Amino acid sequence: MPKRKQTRPDSDSDASAFLEDETSKRARVSATATATEQRVRDTSIVATTHPASWHAVRDIDVVRESLLAWYDKIHEVRGMPWRKTYDPSLDKDGKAQRAYEVWVSEIMLQQTQVVTVIPYYKKWMAKFPTIRDLAASDIETVNSLWKGLGYYSRAARLLNGAQKVVKELDDMQSKIPGIGRYSAGAICSIAYNQCVPVLDGNVIRLMSRFLGRKQAQDMLWAAAEGFVESSSRPGDINQALIELGSTVCKVRDPACSDCALRPWCRAYQRTQIPADAEADIEELCTLCEPLPADEPDTGLVTTYPIKVERKKAREELDSVNVIEWRTWDKRERYFMLVRRPEGGIPFPHASLRYPNISGASATAAKVAEIPHGLLRNLLVHPPSHQKDSKSQSSSMRVVYVKPAGDVVHIFSHIKKTYRVQWVVLEGGDEKPPELQNSPIVVDRFEDSDAEKCGSQSTTSVARWIALDEVKDATIGTGVTKVWNLVQMLWK
Repeated sequence: MPKRKQTRPDSDSDASAFLEDETSKRARVSATATATEQRVRDTSIVATTHPASWHAVRDIDVVRESLLAWYDKIHEVRGMPWRKTYDPSLDKDGKAQRAYEVWVSEIMLQQTQVVTVIPYYKKWMAKFPTIRDLAASDIETVNSLWKGLGYYSRAARLLNGAQKVVKELDDMQSKIPGIGRYSAGAICSIAYNQCVPVLDGNVIRLMSRFLGRKQAQDMLWAAAEGFVESSSRPGDINQALIELGSTVCKVRDPACSDCALRPWCRAYQRTQIPADAEADIEELCTLCEPLPADEPDTGLVTTYPIKVERKKAREELDSVNVIEWRTWDKRERYFMLVRRPEGGIPFPHASLRYPNISGASATAAKVAEIPHGLLRNLLVHPPSHQKDSKSQSSSMRVVYVKPAGDVVHIFSHIKKTYRVQWVVLEGGDEKPPELQNSPIVVDRFEDSDAEKCGSQSTTSVARWIALDEVKDATIGTGVTKVWNLVQMLWK
């Protein structure tokens, strides 16, 4: 390994300063080496034995050539209908159409596997072939098409973004609400052939291993940018990086032998360093922490990216009320479907959720009082809150509020427990009770007063649907769990 060149002093005073500087520098390097050796002795780890220059991206043209050669062979294997070769002959409208297709696919692929997205993408494009077709639709139609894909807020963002583009913006290249840096990079590079990088979870893992160190986000973005800079195929490079991270450089069991970047992958190369390898102590990388000893070959590769300890998910308890109205003879049964807004666009919710109950408000008696406050906000003529049902024989009444149990639903950062209860109304008229025309306001349940439900906060819109229509309603996964649980009370 070549030694670092040293600048010699020109005078005795310079020599003294030079020696003092060199002594201090060697002391720092020696201290780092000593600390590393101590950690190696104390735990089963692999010491740092590479120079700092390892982390620089070199021979990028050769690296890209290898990456694209691999991608050209496999890009059609998984049959993604949105993946097309860039066509430089497309006019402005043609590029805008490609941008729309890429945008829809990227939103659908968030938190969802490719194999799941493909049939949904095909149905979506058949229903909304252009962004103007989507903009002319409504949230109910969009959600019905999205049913089963989960995370309904994504569908709302697509509709909101499409309407924004059609009404106010020129094309998909303009700033669209809900599009972050990654999606923007995908659209610009794939649809417009612009040299803009992407960095999703797959590319973060790939870049971290390729560079062989835990990197800050800005450094990983810089590395991704280096791959597309001055390239004639930036869209293909970005798609190749995503595909390589997804199918080859996987979280567990990476297929290093099949990787197009293996010759330049620092994480892989560290698995090949002999245990007794020596490096110039002055060039030794002092930025990398020693790595835990692991399985041979790919064992050290999977230590990248070095995982940050996740915060424990916040736990919350919600009261969820499934409200039913039935005729006196019980032949007709209707359930309330509530559509809650999420970021300005509503998404379906098949029950009334009362958020964040705790402490005294979580007692069975307090939770049983919640529906009465909700009904006053929902119905034009709510039933009076009397426990003596005989006095209400000729009018609508609450027959009972029956606990159904708990449903646990995990979000990315919240662990929700839904405390479910079945609220049954009877009588009043031959039709379901009239709902308030104005938006319904459902507020947090306060310990001090169960009657204060609905003073401020979330605005919702409700309607009644027949029992046999509930199965076809567009509801999320968590609400489906609630519905399945409450059905057990009468089945």
